[in-house]
Amino acid sequence: MRYIGTHPVPNGGIDMAVRRSANAGMKAVQIFTTIPQYYGDKTSIKPERVERFKKALAETGMEARMVMAHAAYVLNTATPEDDKWSRARGGLIKELERSTLLGIGSICFHPGAATDGDRDAAAERVATAIIDALQAHPNSTTRVLIENTAGAGLTIGRTPDEIGAILAAVLPELRPRTGYGLDTCHLFSAGHDITASPAALGAILDAFEHAAGEPPAFFHLNDSEGVLGSNRDRHMLIGEGRIGTETFRWLLQDRRSRGIPLILETPQQHPDIGDDDPTPDPYDVRMMTLLAKLSTE
Repeated sequence: MRYIGTHPVPNGGIDMAVRRSANAGMKAVQIFTTIPQYYGDKTSIKPERVERFKKALAETGMEARMVMAHAAYVLNTATPEDDKWSRARGGLIKELERSTLLGIGSICFHPGAATDGDRDAAAERVATAIIDALQAHPNSTTRVLIENTAGAGLTIGRTPDEIGAILAAVLPELRPRTGYGLDTCHLFSAGHDITASPAALGAILDAFEHAAGEPPAFFHLNDSEGVLGSNRDRHMLIGEGRIGTETFRWLLQDRRSRGIPLILETPQQHPDIGDDDPTPDPYDVRMMTLLAKLSTE
């Protein structure tokens, strides 16, 4: 089973995001539980939001384990600056609190930047933030997942070894509650040529799996505006960027694409959709049709 999803416009709330994704024929969805441009370290989730969200899951048949929350963009758990790290840690803890109350499968986050250039120490700091979040919510079944990065500037998480180093620093008893996922645009922009051949794509996935000790727990599916190795995090509709469609055919044929969320992080045609409108975005419908075709060819 392939669980393709999207990150729809959140207008009207997270329950409407579920309905828009389901109405596009998808079996997974990604949401923001709070405004992603802020730390969210003091933002709780109201019970009525939780109730509406769970009702939307029940009515659409969407499985909670196939729902992901994307943590705030501004979190930098790799920074050596104590005040910024503390707020990022707090934001991750609070994200896990909100996602646990929603009962969803996982959250993902960008590890951040080693602004002092010490990448080994940065990996330890990211791991410490993960440990603190998991220990703050010992009964949560929501996993905390690292997302690979496009490698701009001093960001970490662009290579298998960096992902592996972060996960290796997590306490063994907490390790099953964490993991990682891969974004196709980030892979390509970081210099991993996933377009060369099916074997090349497989070798890249093998390298991440070997370094982390497990396969990815999710994929973000998107084309890339930037060229190979550009370090540009600019997502495009599949087939309209530098990656093209064939890579996604190969990925959908790979064993590691089965049974996990495959989330489209691609542009929306109607970002101003009304709050009470559950209509799927036309771009999402087009991408779903394309991926369904690629998965059966």
